[in-house]
Amino acid sequence: MSDAARRGIPFVMTGASGVGKESLRREAAPALDDLTFSISATTRALRPGETDGVQYHFLTPARFEALIAEGGLLEWAEYVGDYYGTPRAPVDAALAEGRDVLLEIELAGARQVRETLPEAVTIFVAPPDLAELERRLRGRGTDDEAKIRKRLARARDEIAAVREFDYVVVNDDLADAARTFEGIVRAERARAARLPDGAVARFLQTAADV
Repeated sequence: MSDAARRGIPFVMTGASGVGKESLRREAAPALDDLTFSISATTRALRPGETDGVQYHFLTPARFEALIAEGGLLEWAEYVGDYYGTPRAPVDAALAEGRDVLLEIELAGARQVRETLPEAVTIFVAPPDLAELERRLRGRGTDDEAKIRKRLARARDEIAAVREFDYVVVNDDLADAARTFEGIVRAERARAARLPDGAVARFLQTAADV
């Protein structure tokens, strides 16, 4: 649970397009219902079944570029012809209130967040191999052949950056990957360095009373 006496933990999840980041997050969500999800903004078109403000905030390119100019984005990147970014205000507010926040973003954005929020815990979601990633991309049926080729080329560069991250989760079996992800979040919350001063004082008082 969050503790208002401490600053929240920013968790950053990234990985190649089609690797299953959203599915992993949804699978882990019931066990981590106190983890606030940051809804990103994008200029890409809605896909079937998506709703503005749920999967993404869907913006026009002009509005997105205005946010860039205003400093209203914690990070942003252009990916396969579309903009993606994280609105700054909701994340800053949640962290200040002691709530942990999950950002599900692209590699370039993750690098920007690491510069802005050096305390961020970074998690790379990897496919078991590129052949499986290609199968998943084609199975989605949302991209033409040219875009699939671009996504696969980009994926090779992204996977090569895996050692930049604190953790890697291989999304082969979704349930296993979710358990690994949940373990990372719990371990980071239990770090002694994150204990608020009030908790340390309570421990000391308990020891004095024994």
